[in-house]
Amino acid sequence: MNKHIKKISNYAMIGGMSALVIATFTGCGADEPKEEPKKAEEKPTIQKEGATVTIKESLEKESNTTSYKIIDEVPSVTSRVILVDVNGTEKILSQAEIDKLVADEEKKVDAGTSSLTKNPDEVKESGGLGLAGTLMASMAAGMLGAALMNKLSNNQNYQNNRRGSYSSSSTYSRSQNSFSKARANNAAAKAAGATKRTGFGKSSPAKSTSPSTRSSGFGG
Repeated sequence: MNKHIKKISNYAMIGGMSALVIATFTGCGADEPKEEPKKAEEKPTIQKEGATVTIKESLEKESNTTSYKIIDEVPSVTSRVILVDVNGTEKILSQAEIDKLVADEEKKVDAGTSSLTKNPDEVKESGGLGLAGTLMASMAAGMLGAALMNKLSNNQNYQNNRRGSYSSSSTYSRSQNSFSKARANNAAAKAAGATKRTGFGKSSPAKSTSPSTRSSGFGG
C-alpha cells in the first residue's frame, strides 16, 4: 500500500515539473521582442536646377544712361530675378515681366540688333547689355528663356559678353563655383539613386564549392 502511494506521488511530482518547464518556455517565448518592420531607405535628394539672380540698376552720369550688372547669383529650386533700382529698392520681377523681357530680346537677336551678339568692346561703349540682355547672360537664362538660349549657345560674342555682365570678376567666379558644386551634388545624388535601384556595388554572396570539386581536390 505504501509503495503504491509512493509511485503515485512520484508521478505527480514528474507531472508538476513538466508543467513548470512548459510554462517557463512559454513565458520566455512571450517575452521575446518582436522584429520591427524595416524602414524604407531614404532617397537621395536631387535639387532642381534653378537660379536666384540679383541685378543692380545704375545711372551713368556721364552718358546719362542706365546700366545693369549682376551683383549676386546662387543656385535655387526655382528661378527668380531680383532687381535693385537706382534708389536701392528691391523688386522681384513677375513671370509676366520676365516673359516680356525675354520675348523682346529674342526679337532683337533675330534682327541682329541685340547687344548679346555684338562685340564686347562695342557693348561696353554703348552702356552694356540692358536689363533683358543682362538677364539672358545670367545662370537663370536657360530656365527662363530656353528657346532664346538655343539661338545664343554657339555665339562667341554672347559667351564673351556673359562675363562682362557681372559687377566684378570675383562675383562671376563665385557664381561659377556655386553652380559647379550644385551640379556635382546633383550628379552624386543621381548616381546614388541609380545604384540603389539596380543594386550595383553590392557584394554578391560567395558560391559554395561543389562536392565534385571538393572530392577531386582539383586546384588544391
